[in-house]
Amino acid sequence: MSPTSETAQGGRRLVIVESPAKAKTIKGYLGPGYVVEASVGHIRDLPNGAAEVPERYTGEVRRLGVDVEHDFQPIYVVNADKKAQVRKLKELLAESDELFLATDEDREGEAIAWHLQEVLKPKVPVHRMVFHEITKDAIRDAVANPRELNQRMVDAQETRRILDRLYGYEVSPVLWKKVMPKLSAGRVQSVATRLVVERERERIAFRSAEYWDLTGTFSTGRAGDPSDPSTLVARLNTVDGKRVAQGRDFGANGQLKNAEVLHLDEANARALAAALADSSFAVRSVESKPYRRSPYAPFRTTTLQQEASRKLGFGAKATMQVAQKLYENGFITYMRTDSTTLSDTAVAAARAQVTQLYGADYLPEKARVYAGKVKNAQEAHEAIRPSGDRFRTPAETGLTGDQFRLYELIWKRTVASQMKDATGNSVTVRIGGTARDGRDAEFTASGKTITFHGFMKAYVEGADDPNAELDDRERRLPQVAEGDALAADEITADGHATKPPARYTEASLVKELEEREIGRPSTYASIIGTILDRGYVFKKGTALVPSFLSFAVVNLLEKHFGRLVDYDFTAKMEDDLDRIARGEAQAVPWLKRFYFGSEEASGIVPADGDHLGGLKELVTDLGAIDAREISSFPVGEGIVLRVGRYGPYVERGEKDAEGHQRADVPDDLAPDELTVAYAEELFAKPSGEFQLGADPVSGNQIVAKDGRYGPYVTEVLPEGTPKTGKNAVKPRTASLFKSMSLDTVTLDDALKLMSLPRTVGTDAEGVEITAQNGRYGPYLKKGTDSRSLESEEQLFTITLDEALAIYAQPKARGRAAAKPPLKELGTDPVSERPVVVKDGRFGPYVTDGETNATLRRDDDVETITPERGYELLAEKRAKGPAKKTAKKAVKKAPAKKATTAKKTAAKKTAAAKTTTAKKTAAKKTTTAKAAAAKKTAAAAGSAEE
Repeated sequence: MSPTSETAQGGRRLVIVESPAKAKTIKGYLGPGYVVEASVGHIRDLPNGAAEVPERYTGEVRRLGVDVEHDFQPIYVVNADKKAQVRKLKELLAESDELFLATDEDREGEAIAWHLQEVLKPKVPVHRMVFHEITKDAIRDAVANPRELNQRMVDAQETRRILDRLYGYEVSPVLWKKVMPKLSAGRVQSVATRLVVERERERIAFRSAEYWDLTGTFSTGRAGDPSDPSTLVARLNTVDGKRVAQGRDFGANGQLKNAEVLHLDEANARALAAALADSSFAVRSVESKPYRRSPYAPFRTTTLQQEASRKLGFGAKATMQVAQKLYENGFITYMRTDSTTLSDTAVAAARAQVTQLYGADYLPEKARVYAGKVKNAQEAHEAIRPSGDRFRTPAETGLTGDQFRLYELIWKRTVASQMKDATGNSVTVRIGGTARDGRDAEFTASGKTITFHGFMKAYVEGADDPNAELDDRERRLPQVAEGDALAADEITADGHATKPPARYTEASLVKELEEREIGRPSTYASIIGTILDRGYVFKKGTALVPSFLSFAVVNLLEKHFGRLVDYDFTAKMEDDLDRIARGEAQAVPWLKRFYFGSEEASGIVPADGDHLGGLKELVTDLGAIDAREISSFPVGEGIVLRVGRYGPYVERGEKDAEGHQRADVPDDLAPDELTVAYAEELFAKPSGEFQLGADPVSGNQIVAKDGRYGPYVTEVLPEGTPKTGKNAVKPRTASLFKSMSLDTVTLDDALKLMSLPRTVGTDAEGVEITAQNGRYGPYLKKGTDSRSLESEEQLFTITLDEALAIYAQPKARGRAAAKPPLKELGTDPVSERPVVVKDGRFGPYVTDGETNATLRRDDDVETITPERGYELLAEKRAKGPAKKTAKKAVKKAPAKKATTAKKTAAKKTAAAKTTTAKKTAAKKTTTAKAAAAKKTAAAAGSAEE
């Protein structure tokens, strides 16, 4: 049946997709007999806390949302914010003759379709409508050729969801008890955090080694030209046949791994350079090999994230947000895919564009086929490519900004994948000479010439290492032959030092996770987002730096839940989940083995499942976990780094013992930068309590402290003063003014600060006016009307008359004069506007005049790089403008029936009040329990994967 023929038959079809944007695009491709509506993501899921679980469930089922005693039956609830949408979908379905479930064709999309079917309970025919791109032909073809729901995919996704719930809800509370509240653990996020922490451990343990070599500039004596240079630069390779040590010859401990190489120090290198200054040199060998480079495969999810990071500076999350918009608006195919295959239509489109844009010489005789290299790839999907049977060039799309740049990247990569190889030659030249002291020295130079650029005309892949040479970079050497004499224009001694392993970037972490087969590529963006949001990792430029908190978390998991963060174990779990998806294993026996560790219940061949066992037992016995030990890390010379409830600190000696020292460690300090010398600097800074004296009124001691949020003064309450409960007494506390410091503040200053807010007086109507110090500076307050003051000192000096004069002025509307920028970063590559850092009401932010993005906790105005600024703006653009809540119009009752309406309303209000009072009384206990349950579940809620 064609997509419009049902109209003639009087039928009506309801098509449900995930997002409103997708619904809008698809609606334009279908006839008037179709209603296209969005579910707006998942409509049903496991409960977020015990408060959402139906009353009939108790105990562990209520806590976990999964009945582990009855075949791990999940308890699904309709999300509170989706109830109105579900009601709307039911109303639309009641008026429809057929239902098409058109969610994405992956495990998650299949699960959403299944949940929709379970909740809506349709009594009309149901079809599963699938497509890889949103074009007119693809959508109409999907309507004409629907399939059944794939229950195997649904079961696999459900197993993953249950597994992740058990992992998160059982392990996260251990972190709350032993490390810090509100932390989370997850099947993949914890392993990803461990990878970042292990890399930092390697950097901490790393010891740099110094080594020297020589660089020689040699000339042929001919006049050179671009194709035949007159000079070449070569590096010293051997001395008397012994290879000169390079960085790769040293271990992480700074020692040579191979005793057979020659380690030159500065003195020897300079002496050798001087001895070679007047030597004669000749070409000893010229080795030429053909060079061939094949095109890169079309993008899949992870390679797109990596390239967008290298070339565009996008984070994984921003990349997926922009790609989602391109897909929903019909510009690219589905962006969550493990496949590198292209359909015949796509291959034909790419080959046609190669001929059109680059000529027939760049088109290979046969179409290129790319086999999927990712294990368990969902080959039903295509690679990420421009949509349609004819690719639009970037200029034809009408796109702008980040969407244009990402589309261009995808388009170039796809077209290049169907072009010819790049070919050329690679050459190695060896040059020898004898020093004055008789030593033989041999230099080598490598070159590369590209005779046919092939696919490189369209696209060249980026590199994670900023110093790495890209594929299209040529290094031309002079045309020389064996025996040719060369003159040494210059020979210099060069010093080098080995470097610690580079920290992960988002791109390289995605690559590492994929290579280790940990998790699913489609979830990597959200996993990285989670470890950043949780404070386990922060960014310095593009590098991912683990926090000290993550060291404590990983330490606990490694020592007491080692299997759960073992890389091989996590990869094997992924294999098992894929076996369940293929129908080669059963979900319930597998989950029993994972949770209870029961050999009898596993039903799995030991060779396939012997890596599982006993999560419940692991989280039950916590007696062996020493909270202080797992959060303590030796720095050296008796100094220990500890992760406390309020952040990291260094400590030497035992508390209350003589000579005890303690100092807070900055949250944004990279762990490999915490040395003994730096810790001594922290100890030397003014810290601890500065006794200022006793309050003459209360007799309490007043002290000044340096807190995590800056210096402040507070009073020390007498022992026995209740700190909790109804009779709790809070000590008076006040932050120091910007003009004050810990070493100069006096008792009088402290008492004045703690006297705030200060009553200035009352106005003519008897309304009190107070002077207060707030988050955004000093201000006056009269009722709900507040006015800013110019300086902190005015808090104590402003008179009533001056305050009344300020209130007599109309309240300033609009913006004050713009403050000068705190820092200039350069020109944004997307908007091509200057980017600056400014100080705003909610803290510093970057802006290009169009888009504003607040600096994150780990960003610093002084050290922020232009690339980081551009990345923050790109992420903000990808989110789109903030949604504005529409104000509901208030309907007025007709004037005629005003009297009647009032009487009726009065009766109704009275009745309503009585009923409401009864209901409120009955529900008070339940509400209190629900609130507590919600708080408990909130932190574990994000322990997804």
